[in-house]
Amino acid sequence: MKKSLLAMSIASILLSACGQQSTSNTTKEETKTETVAKASTEAKAELGTFGVDLTARNLSVNPGDDFFMYASGNWYDNYEMPADKTRYGAFNALAERSEKQVKEIIDDVTSRENLNAEEQMVADFYNSYMDVDTINKLGISPIQSTLDDIAAINSVDDLIKMFGQAWLTGVASPLSGGMWFNRLDPDKYEMSLGASGLGMPDRSYYLEDSERFEKTRAAYVAHIAEMLAFAGVENGEEKAQSILALETKIAEGHWPREKRRNRDLTLNQIERSKLATEYPGFNWDLYFAETQYKVPQLNISQPEPVKAMIALVGSEDLNVWKDYMTYHAISNNASLLSEDIYNTNFKFYGTELRGQQEPRPRWKRAVAQMSGTQSLGFAIGKVYVKQYFPESSKQQMATLVENLRKAMSERIEGLDWMGKETKVNAQEKLAAFNPKIGYPDVWQSFDGLKISDTDLLGNIKNIRQFFRADSASKELEKTDRNRWGMTPQQVNAYYNSSFNEIVFPAAILQPPFFDPNADPAVNYGGIGAVIGHEMGHGFDDQGSKSDAKGIQRNWWTDEDRAAFDAKADALAEQYSKYEPIPDNFVNGRNSLGENIGDVGGIAMAYHAYKLSLNGKEAPIIDGLTGDQRFFLAWAQVWKEKRTEKSMLSQLRAGTHAPGRFRALAPRNHDAWYKAFDVKEGDKLYLAPEERVRIW
Repeated sequence: MKKSLLAMSIASILLSACGQQSTSNTTKEETKTETVAKASTEAKAELGTFGVDLTARNLSVNPGDDFFMYASGNWYDNYEMPADKTRYGAFNALAERSEKQVKEIIDDVTSRENLNAEEQMVADFYNSYMDVDTINKLGISPIQSTLDDIAAINSVDDLIKMFGQAWLTGVASPLSGGMWFNRLDPDKYEMSLGASGLGMPDRSYYLEDSERFEKTRAAYVAHIAEMLAFAGVENGEEKAQSILALETKIAEGHWPREKRRNRDLTLNQIERSKLATEYPGFNWDLYFAETQYKVPQLNISQPEPVKAMIALVGSEDLNVWKDYMTYHAISNNASLLSEDIYNTNFKFYGTELRGQQEPRPRWKRAVAQMSGTQSLGFAIGKVYVKQYFPESSKQQMATLVENLRKAMSERIEGLDWMGKETKVNAQEKLAAFNPKIGYPDVWQSFDGLKISDTDLLGNIKNIRQFFRADSASKELEKTDRNRWGMTPQQVNAYYNSSFNEIVFPAAILQPPFFDPNADPAVNYGGIGAVIGHEMGHGFDDQGSKSDAKGIQRNWWTDEDRAAFDAKADALAEQYSKYEPIPDNFVNGRNSLGENIGDVGGIAMAYHAYKLSLNGKEAPIIDGLTGDQRFFLAWAQVWKEKRTEKSMLSQLRAGTHAPGRFRALAPRNHDAWYKAFDVKEGDKLYLAPEERVRIW
């Protein structure tokens, strides 16, 4: 992998040509094209001959009937899911590569002496996590003080105090909040508070009357009883039933996920002084004192559910709340406790809910625990980018982002459903996009954090307290726009509407998303469409409610917004027809933002790819046209296989459509029909007027 990332002279030629218009200097352009063609034939892509794994295809499948199986069917039919996985695909393969690279970094650190402060933290934390003998001897004792505090609860105020400590201790709470950005003034931080408190993935697991969910609920009760036994709780099954009944009431008070996405409904700012009047029956002063935040003002993201949770706190049996917190304290900390506790917890959350037959190896769990933004992830990431992400990669990615920005700008100008006034605002927002690529410009400081090589749970508590204190100290300061929501070694990307920024960690700039030796069509269909996807989030059904400065406001004319909403509704309806499991459909409304990102991202990337050709025809490679290679690259990015239980969890609790349906997004693009000769009568065929074209 290092070698392919270092082969950047070829990539710089490919990417610097992207997005350029034809000029009168045809000799220079022809020479450049010849150089690119020569480089492409001499270089070797990591996947196949040009960047796509053609052996994964099932050529017996008509692309117009099932584009996912056409692109990846041979792989899908022959891949056997490992016992420690519930889902596997292109993302997972790349994540495993990153995981192994991080493990090499940790192994190097733990093998050396004379470490600097951050290296010592990494070594000590990893050693504490891998010291299974000590962890097993300790059993449940590392959380005994928390269990004792729960047992000592004698009043609702005591209960509220524990709720305020939930993030630090791992106990559950029906209310949860975190410091985010003020949506009406992104230069300020603001706590956002909503309803939480469920042990299963979604309210439907409690409320849906079907045999499938009845079995899951029965398994949940048995699981709770088993976990309570580790704390010596008597009458565990009876108490487990009471806990399920309490969580069912919590679920009844929650909004459905698609409603929780609506930013118009979730923006409800209120001054702290008015909380007791608007949301009575809850000791807010005591709660916020435990969180360490001052909270002069906050946002209640779910008003009715928050009121419902307050009512439950005041009405439900205090002893049931105590049993509820006891169970969740054990379950939420199970990965840090003895193996018997962890394995019992895994039996439900891994096997029952997701179909995972075996736990992941302990070193992988350690890497995952260490790699988050609220852990040592940036200390590791600093080393990761030095070893696996040369500066040239960042520069090339920046060029590609600008090519996509140009394509998007042209597409906005060409929209027939949007008026001039709204187009001006859209162009302003697009121009203001701030791309963050690879890694932060300012690294997270860990000054003052104490890590031991013998106390795993103590390390977790110290890390949580460190980040809570760091966040609380900055609560009233101007927001930090250098902040990253992912670490460099994470294979993902995101859009932050408050800062109007698109963020691409270093680890995603690898095959199948990007390969400096791959055909340009592949890079545009892969990382290009990912860039377009993140840009698209700024213009999806919710991201489009914030302006160029990240302020949530309506910058649309009523007519244009109505036209947009009609197109979005059509896309939601299209995805809601996909049925991965009998009687269980994709939630097209809950996944709408991601689906708009996919459909729009492909459109932007395809447009940018065509610009990069400067009016010339792409060469035929292995019998495939440039357009065919572009769409195949997209489909293989979403190559995946899942257990049925994992699929169900994704349908009910996830915001993304499953990968096999994301691979079908090209059915909304005319070029796909021409590329694969898709005709009326094919299963994926949409009449031209039914194809959703938004951006």
